[in-house]
Amino acid sequence: MSGREVLPLVEGGKGIAVSNGESSGAWAAAGGIGTFSGVNADSYDENGNLLPQIYKGKTRRERHNELIAFGIEGGIAQARIAHETSNGNGRIHMNVLWEMGGAEHILHGVLEGAQGLIHGVTCGAGMPYKVAEIAVSYGVHYYPIVSSARAFRALWLRAYHKFREHLGGVVYEDPWLAGGHNGLSNSEDPQKPEDPFPRVLALRQMMNSFGLNDTPIVMAGGVWWLSEWEDWIDNPDLGPIAFQFGTRPLLTQESPISMAWKRKLVALQPGDVFLNRFSPTGFYSSAVKNPFLLDLMARSERQIAYLSKPVGEHSAEFPVGPRGRPVYVTESDKQRAEGWLSQGFTTALKTPDSTLVFVTPEQSEKILRDQVDCMGCLSACGFSNWMQNEEGTTGKRADPRSFCIQKTLQAVSHTDDCENQLMFAGHNAYRFASDPYYNDGFIPTVKQLVERIATGY
Repeated sequence: MSGREVLPLVEGGKGIAVSNGESSGAWAAAGGIGTFSGVNADSYDENGNLLPQIYKGKTRRERHNELIAFGIEGGIAQARIAHETSNGNGRIHMNVLWEMGGAEHILHGVLEGAQGLIHGVTCGAGMPYKVAEIAVSYGVHYYPIVSSARAFRALWLRAYHKFREHLGGVVYEDPWLAGGHNGLSNSEDPQKPEDPFPRVLALRQMMNSFGLNDTPIVMAGGVWWLSEWEDWIDNPDLGPIAFQFGTRPLLTQESPISMAWKRKLVALQPGDVFLNRFSPTGFYSSAVKNPFLLDLMARSERQIAYLSKPVGEHSAEFPVGPRGRPVYVTESDKQRAEGWLSQGFTTALKTPDSTLVFVTPEQSEKILRDQVDCMGCLSACGFSNWMQNEEGTTGKRADPRSFCIQKTLQAVSHTDDCENQLMFAGHNAYRFASDPYYNDGFIPTVKQLVERIATGY
């Protein structure tokens, strides 16, 4: 893969400083494919000290340009660290989200500034039609992340067929089991996981129809022990298969996450990872059900529909905002709202779906401050109504039911707070607690983990 014979073991890229040059370089040094995140990657001063990403621009557009500069500088820094750490072994990949703000600019900037240090680009979260053209222009292989054969077909027919030689592999990311953002379509039920085998078989059959019989498929999401995937290995119907590990590399000595986060991982129980729809991207995402997520769940439950004029049952007048301008709700919803007001949730915030969400004044102040501080970290953000276009807006009302994903992921990555921040994880994370490999608080090096995985466990 990516021009080198490697172990078919791939480190999954985890955004904002969670998969960095040290962890990915160690994975490559062990003979596999290490993946550092190109999403808001960390950069350092001349003494090796972390440079905090502080935005000085007065406008959202100015802060967005700073974000791109931070992304390029950090991506190059992590590529260099990964290259030095790998000792020339394995391969180094860079992971990006197509829906991240400035994705094309950052890809160009990092690949140009780190030429020869990066061997592949993995890219998902959207339909990354242009990633092939960009990667190939720097002599780098590309690895689209998809969750269905239909998605790959669209990518291939529209763009990828022009760049066949540099398609290093196709990552199938299970939308029910993978951590982070998930590619569930509108036709798929988040509560009804599907067996990945027929879905990957359909992907292989689609790829074979395009003459891609020897192009590897990387199975991602839900992979823990390879012994559980024995029927996939050397399966003539599936063809060449590699396996991606996103959650297990979190619990290694080289993993940059805090010890608080690592302790949290080994204490998780089945059901502690929650597939939710709160992300400002609009995608489902899988994260630990901690106080941060519980607050978002409770916030959305304190919600009623309203109309600007009385119509039918929506005839009960309800004052909103500092001036108490009336909107119209049902009588039963008015009673519910008055109950929330008596509990201290005295601020009603309007959503783009013509509903009111009830929060405390302190919560309201934080929500509005985070929306004002937006730096456009996504190509389109539901929370702040930012959009990467000439107007710089989606044209919709900002959604107070969501959150600033940049702020919380920076916090969980660089502090010990994994209770009041978003904490992504795959749905198999609870297995840390029962896997005997981690008995007595054992935290392996990346090399030890790769060697362990290669045994089948």
